[in-house]
Amino acid sequence: MTVIDLRSDTVTRPSAEMLAAMTSAPVGDDVYGEDPTVNALEERVAELLGHEAGLFTVTGSLANVLGVRGLVPRGGEVLCEASAHIVRAELGSHAAVSGVTTRTWSAPAGQIDLEQIRALIAPDLGPYFVTTSAVSVENTHNFGGGAIQHGYDALADELEARGLPLHLDGARLWNAAVASGRTAASYAARAAAASVCLSKGLGAPVGSVLVGSTELIREARVWRKRLGAGWRQAGVLAAAGLYALDHNIERLADDHANARLIAEVLADAAPGSVKPDQVETNIVVANLSATGKSVAEVVAGAKDQGVLVGGVGATQLRVVTHLDASTADCRSAAEILARLIG
Repeated sequence: MTVIDLRSDTVTRPSAEMLAAMTSAPVGDDVYGEDPTVNALEERVAELLGHEAGLFTVTGSLANVLGVRGLVPRGGEVLCEASAHIVRAELGSHAAVSGVTTRTWSAPAGQIDLEQIRALIAPDLGPYFVTTSAVSVENTHNFGGGAIQHGYDALADELEARGLPLHLDGARLWNAAVASGRTAASYAARAAAASVCLSKGLGAPVGSVLVGSTELIREARVWRKRLGAGWRQAGVLAAAGLYALDHNIERLADDHANARLIAEVLADAAPGSVKPDQVETNIVVANLSATGKSVAEVVAGAKDQGVLVGGVGATQLRVVTHLDASTADCRSAAEILARLIG
């Protein structure tokens, strides 16, 4: 049985061409700053995103920890949406590692709600209350169904006026840029620190890049090493990232089209479970509440038929398209899921 894996866009495997780029990459010791391929990747991503410097990290979670830590002092506070990756899927690392506290707003599809954020921002009132040090936004929003943050510029304007830094969790920023027609820099340059992932939609096996000012990245490099995440001949992995930047950004539009295809099939089978016109990028979240089927039941039934999908909580099914899943794969998977939920 051929397995169609739509659990996440992290399940992709390097292509033969990407592997060739990896095995032929010039390398050196990155802890000494001597790996030319890592240096090239960091410079390339920083330039693409409108920042002074970049730092190659093993995961997006590490890039986020380092980025937030560079903006928020120990005991300080970062605001974010209640289902944001930094508070739901990074295992409390911002508190455990950096001593950072969080408060959250809640909005449909994980969207920016400027009025709620204004109400949450806490000024420095002396030794009585926690002071808000930064606001973090995830774009696109994973648990929000891959939604693009349409209030991003208004929030950036607000924070700039207040002198508060913005942190951008851009794990899927490339998807937001392709779907919106904007450049990635038009989002990232407005943030004091931004992370982007290479191992999701772009198909590299490992890695994210944190960008920011020269000073922020200098400090982040120290903390990366302090946390045991310095690496040596990492150019083998950085080469995959460079290949992905050259070949796999514009094709993200195919993943978005495949996600809408899946959403349309599921909406026909179970009206109201998903709204295809709200599927903006490569993530489909279908609400099974009215179908009488549990997520666990559908996930297990799909697996028995060679389709791997996941869940977001007890009632929401999550399907993620990517470069290793063709249009034909996505249609077949959608038809199997439709029979299970219809």
